[in-house]
Amino acid sequence: MENVVEAAAQADPRVAVVTGAGSGIGRAVALELLAAGWSVALAGRRVEALEETASLARAKDGAALCVRTDVTRPEDVAALFDAARARFGRLDLLFNNAGTFGPGGVPVEELSYEAWRSVVDTNLNGAFLCAQAAFRQMKEQDPQGGRIINNGSISAHTPRPNSAAYTATKHALTGLTKSLSLDGRPYRIAVGQIDIGNAATDMTERMQSGILQANGQLTNEPVMAVADVARTVRHMAELPLEANVQFATVMATNMPYIGRG
Repeated sequence: MENVVEAAAQADPRVAVVTGAGSGIGRAVALELLAAGWSVALAGRRVEALEETASLARAKDGAALCVRTDVTRPEDVAALFDAARARFGRLDLLFNNAGTFGPGGVPVEELSYEAWRSVVDTNLNGAFLCAQAAFRQMKEQDPQGGRIINNGSISAHTPRPNSAAYTATKHALTGLTKSLSLDGRPYRIAVGQIDIGNAATDMTERMQSGILQANGQLTNEPVMAVADVARTVRHMAELPLEANVQFATVMATNMPYIGRG
């Protein structure tokens, strides 16, 4: 069945923009989509990392487009979506993935405004700018419509200690997802959110060396393969627009989330 799906995707190519595509979850999702026959605009601040992602892909020539993008800059976001439209002609999916933890483990009373603002600008303002650009294009294109998947987090539900900026932005992202989902209905724009817990990436290496828990102890936490996240995103992406995964949680089975605190 998977071969049939991939053959159909090759015959009817779909187009995605993936932010934060130079590493971690963004890279894994971009590679999963490219292997399934999608054309993908890879966005990120480091063009060398984007080119490395493209070099790892099993994809047809020209299916990967690398666009250096700082999602906190409106002009960069506009240039990204212009480049994707110029190369591929339309947009079927935005995986709104770019994000940062910020200065981890800093007590709220010591968190600088600059650090707070940096996390908000990337995780929330950047997500809004990309979603807005995708929304405009999906509304105007023919055939109309598309899908936006926002990368939330377990922290969109339950915080870790000393994570005020990250947790606040991820809670806000849930509100953005809900609003966009409602506003997209008349235009066949489906919007959902994936909340991820402890995928094995460079950003989560600290999970396996001890991370602060709500009871004040340091605990090693289990992680899961990032490929499992990528397959979940692909499943959400390839549903017909008449169906939507509004919220999905994918996490390491034994991570301390259920019952956290």
